Amino acid sequence: MTIKVGILGATGYTGAELVRLLLRHGEAEIAAVGSNNFVGRRLSEIYPNLKGIFDMECVSQDAVIDCSDVIFACLPHGLSQEAASKCIAAGKVFIDLGADFRLEDEAQYKEWYGGSFEDHVLHSEAVYALPELFREQIVGKKLISCPGCYPTASELALFPAIKRGLVETDAIVIDAKSGVTGAGRDHKPFAECNEGMSAYKVAQHRHTPEIEQTLMKAANKRIRLTFVPHLLPINRGVSCTCYARLKLGATEERIREAYEDFYKDEYFIRLLLNGETANVKNVRMSNMCEISLHIDRRTGMLIVTSAIDNMIKGSVGQAVQNMNIVMGLDEKTGLDYIPPAF
Repeated sequence: MTIKVGILGATGYTGAELVRLLLRHGEAEIAAVGSNNFVGRRLSEIYPNLKGIFDMECVSQDAVIDCSDVIFACLPHGLSQEAASKCIAAGKVFIDLGADFRLEDEAQYKEWYGGSFEDHVLHSEAVYALPELFREQIVGKKLISCPGCYPTASELALFPAIKRGLVETDAIVIDAKSGVTGAGRDHKPFAECNEGMSAYKVAQHRHTPEIEQTLMKAANKRIRLTFVPHLLPINRGVSCTCYARLKLGATEERIREAYEDFYKDEYFIRLLLNGETANVKNVRMSNMCEISLHIDRRTGMLIVTSAIDNMIKGSVGQAVQNMNIVMGLDEKTGLDYIPPAF
C-alpha cells in the first residue's frame, strides 16, 4: 500500500529537499504540502527546479493532516507541538524535523529555546530517532523527533567510544563546521559568507544540550562538553572533529574494534581505514556518514572526524529513514543515493 505523505513547512530548505527525496521513494506518495505564507501558490513557483515535475499547490496545515498517513514537520521550533497533537489524536505518524521534542528535560527546553512543553503526555510519547543508535525504540512509534545536523554527526562520531568506556567524559571538545543551508533560508546571503569562515554561538549553541543528552545515554552519567560551530562558505555539509582523552589501556586496536563492532551492520555508516579522513565531499547528496579514527599518542587524545550532508543525513534523509523504520520498510528505500564524485 502506498504511504500518503504530507509536509508542513514545505517552502523551507528542508521541505523542498524532502519533496525531492520523496518523489523518488517508490513506496510513498506526496498527498499535500503545507505553508503558512504561500497557501494557494505552487511549490514550483518558489523552487523553479520543480517546474513540470512537482507543481502541487500549498495548502493549510489542517488540509495536510487530513489527507496524509505520515506528516513531516519542517517547522521552526515552537510550532510543531500543536500540529503533533492534532496528528497523534487522528492516529497519524508525526515526524518532526524541528527541535520541539528533542530535549527530554523541560527546564533545558526553556533555557535553550525559551519555550515550554504544551502537553507533557505527548512529550513522553516522543522518541529521539537517530536510527543507528536507537532503532529499537523507533519501531512502532507515532511521534518521531529527528536529531539536528550537528548532533547527528557528533553523536555518531563519539557514541561507540563512550559506550565502551574507552574515553574520559569530562573534557570532550567538538569542533563543528556547517554549510550555509544549515542555517535555513532566513540566514544572511551567501555573498556575506563567501571567502570567510568564523565561529558562531560559541559555548551557547542550542544543539549543545541535545548532544550531551544523547552521549549521557552511552556513558550512563552526566556529561558536559564544549561545542563550537563554524560557518563554512559551502552550500551543504557538516564536518565534526571531536576530541576526547583516552582512558588507560585504550589502544588504537581497541578503539577500532569498538567502532567496527558497533557499526558492522549499518549501511549508512562508512568507517574509514587508518590514515583516511572524513570529507563532506564524499557524502554530499547522500544519507551516508563518514567516520575516521585518529590517535594522538603524544597527548593521549582520541580524535574522531565525521562528515555528513546536513540536508540529508542531518535532516530529511534521516527523517525518511525513520519513516521507513516506522512503516516496516527497508531503511534504504528512497535513500540509495550515490554521492557524486565532484
